[in-house]
Amino acid sequence: MTHTRNTAASPAAESPRRDPPPTSRLAGLDPRAERAATEPMTVRRLPDGRYVVETDGGTYVVDLDAGDCTCPDHAIRGARCKHLRRVAMSVTAGAVPAPGERVGACAVCGRETFVPVDGGESHLCDRHAFAPGDVVGDRETGKDLIVTAVTTDRADDYRTDEGRLVAAYDANEAYGAHEPVVEAVYVESLRPDRPPADADAYGFPASRLTARGR
Repeated sequence: MTHTRNTAASPAAESPRRDPPPTSRLAGLDPRAERAATEPMTVRRLPDGRYVVETDGGTYVVDLDAGDCTCPDHAIRGARCKHLRRVAMSVTAGAVPAPGERVGACAVCGRETFVPVDGGESHLCDRHAFAPGDVVGDRETGKDLIVTAVTTDRADDYRTDEGRLVAAYDANEAYGAHEPVVEAVYVESLRPDRPPADADAYGFPASRLTARGR
């Protein structure tokens, strides 16, 4: 099984995955909001966390956290311009990373995903992500488990209570050592008077587990 390692963000501006599509006239929006939603614009993330907005009328830089834009509408009139609004729409749509995020890659499939800027560990895309409480299956045993925690620690860096790396177990040889470790408890070990948090949890490379019904 081949797995793609996480990739760091490019030092150049990050290209958007998609741009919010043009829409017809939107009732109830003020003129700036309507232009933000309908006019052709390209939004790109800069390495410093700001955004470049390219339009037919010019190119401007938006600082979403500060609420600033270099366009005349904002610089002179102090308005919340269409560029600020378009960046906010693009972030909400998942087209560009939000402030505090960067482009990374899923440790299981290599798909582009957004991760914390300071998150240098291993991450998963929405398709392969888990959440505490999820019922999952163990590909090796076929047994059901309940996820108790999702870490960003790699399987070749996470040590069990035995002091062994998760990646060092024979049953984990077929799974990526760079994958994040997911902690889970076997359903068969649960008791009515014993919540999952009190049961023995085990660490697994993410791709060894499969979400039931996914």
